[in-house]
Amino acid sequence: MRKIVAGKLHGIHVTEANLNYHGSITLDPDHCEAAGILPMEFVEIWNKNSGARISTYVILGERGSRCCILNGAAARTCQPGDPIIVCNSIYLNEAHITALKPRIVTFDQDNHIRERLSYSVDLDACGRYSFSIHDEANEALAIPALVSRA
Repeated sequence: MRKIVAGKLHGIHVTEANLNYHGSITLDPDHCEAAGILPMEFVEIWNKNSGARISTYVILGERGSRCCILNGAAARTCQPGDPIIVCNSIYLNEAHITALKPRIVTFDQDNHIRERLSYSVDLDACGRYSFSIHDEANEALAIPALVSRA
């Protein structure tokens, strides 16, 4: 079994840091549903400003609020306005990786959904893996690659 990305809230902005609440991250249910993140699910959180990385669980806030609140000890790692990545994962037998299509949601500064993307892993004719990112229309997007240094 391999630990594989299942979904991401990419670039969602912290709306509050509540040190006095008993742990977790509070998220808008609409955002969680868009990325396939469940209440009480453990997630990894990566702060794009500071590089801090933590693990906690999700609780659902008010639907439509666009909230992203770090609670308890997690509040020490992020400040309101920080863009973060919230990522859930699953354990998967490698033979099933081509069936998985993780959902990635990106955000604007006010936590409105900007893009809905998906990841895809396929096998080529030689049995080697390929990776692609698709938009809502299932069009393949460019993937960052090594730029020639010539």
